Amino acid sequence: MTADDTHRVLHHACRRAGLDPARAELIRRAENSVYRLPGAVIARVGRSGQTAAAGKEVRVARWLERSGLAAVRALPDVEQPVDVEGVPVTFWRALPPHQEAAERQLAGVLRRLHELDPPGEFALPELAPFVRIRDRIEAAPTTSAADRAWLLGYLTELEARHAELPVGRTAGVVHGDAWAGNVVADDDGTVWLLDLERFSVGPPEWDLVSTAVRLTSFGTLDTAGYGEFCAAYGYDVIGWAGYETLRDIRELRACSYMLQHAGRSGAAQAEAARRVACLRGRSGDRPWRWRRIV
Repeated sequence: MTADDTHRVLHHACRRAGLDPARAELIRRAENSVYRLPGAVIARVGRSGQTAAAGKEVRVARWLERSGLAAVRALPDVEQPVDVEGVPVTFWRALPPHQEAAERQLAGVLRRLHELDPPGEFALPELAPFVRIRDRIEAAPTTSAADRAWLLGYLTELEARHAELPVGRTAGVVHGDAWAGNVVADDDGTVWLLDLERFSVGPPEWDLVSTAVRLTSFGTLDTAGYGEFCAAYGYDVIGWAGYETLRDIRELRACSYMLQHAGRSGAAQAEAARRVACLRGRSGDRPWRWRRIV
């Protein structure tokens, strides 16, 4: 959707929810478009066709609140999500001032999350590690035909490897996208879970790999920081026999995300091309120090 389309959807949803969109301020436009509304309310405009997923996110938020785990709070007394021509809009309480969680804080909240029993009032889906990767590769606006064919072949290889993962830790509730930007800490030290749309049941290693690849693949975390993470969680996923497979899937996910946004700017296109080159073995050994552009 264009920015104008998103703004129109937001106005329709706000009117139906009894909220004032007149002073809506765009905060971020990526997978979702996020707006700040008066009264410390945050609105998220999702992707077309994702109403069911948005509804799950609201249910997960309310379940986490009942479970005593800090997470984004869905606005009460509003029936959510609001569907506008197939586009879901959800409304949330704004968080207090915050920053990305430290490694020990991230590990601590993941340990608590992984110890929770799955909700009894609704069913979480099974973890889907490959969701949207194929669509992103096929629709990538700046990718050459040769690179596209290679990426799709690599995806098929990873799907086969994933089906043969060795036994790991007991499956349970996982965040599904537990990178540092999706877990924040406020000034009082409370750690908050954000972006709940990938919540599912799966191997806890999937969440842990999101931090491990910052050390082994992307070079954005040093050995001391990773050591703090492992000490706080009580486990080092890098030593697990299935680590390389989940690492490779995480890398391809991160690459496909940048491919999706490569048409936005020259910097995004260059970063997308660099990520493909890394996966294809054209940019040396890991860590590759990928840049966060979008």
